[in-house]
Amino acid sequence: MTRLLDFTFSFLGLIFTLPFLVLLYIIGLFDTGSPIFLQQRVGRNKKPFVLVKFRTMRIDTASVASHLANTSSITRFGSFLRKCKLDELPQLWNVLKGDMSLVGPRPGLFNQEELTEARDANNVFDVRPGITGLAQVNEIDMSTPHLLAKTDKEMIETFTLSNYFKYIFMTLWGKGSGDRVK
Repeated sequence: MTRLLDFTFSFLGLIFTLPFLVLLYIIGLFDTGSPIFLQQRVGRNKKPFVLVKFRTMRIDTASVASHLANTSSITRFGSFLRKCKLDELPQLWNVLKGDMSLVGPRPGLFNQEELTEARDANNVFDVRPGITGLAQVNEIDMSTPHLLAKTDKEMIETFTLSNYFKYIFMTLWGKGSGDRVK
């Protein structure tokens, strides 16, 4: 059922936000010269997939988890995108393709070994990663890998259709701040 909802909402979301996505892309061209950010992430069953986002940091920024990046790496426009969570909109493409769900554990990087091990121990990789979830709305990010994995497990074990909509609405209404940058 959630896959059907994911497909429907991501398809409609991409159609209705397309003019806005194009505008953000054009502004991003002036900001960094390369507005789309592609990064390999750990997906369901630990299979790699390419995550699509709007670029919020300078092009020369190291490929590390957000909490390990320096604040000075974030561009002015990138800061705006992060505050409004608009940098996440292109991930609707990942949801449409089936790499991700709207609700699920945020996909980590392959170099986040502690997080990957903690999630593996909690069977978090049995589900599709998501754009938002229990950890995100409670402002738990990848800087606390064991707490994050525990929270992801809790979300998976208590997952209902009602929670699916709850996490989406909480995120849309501004709950949670996403991954922090030092």
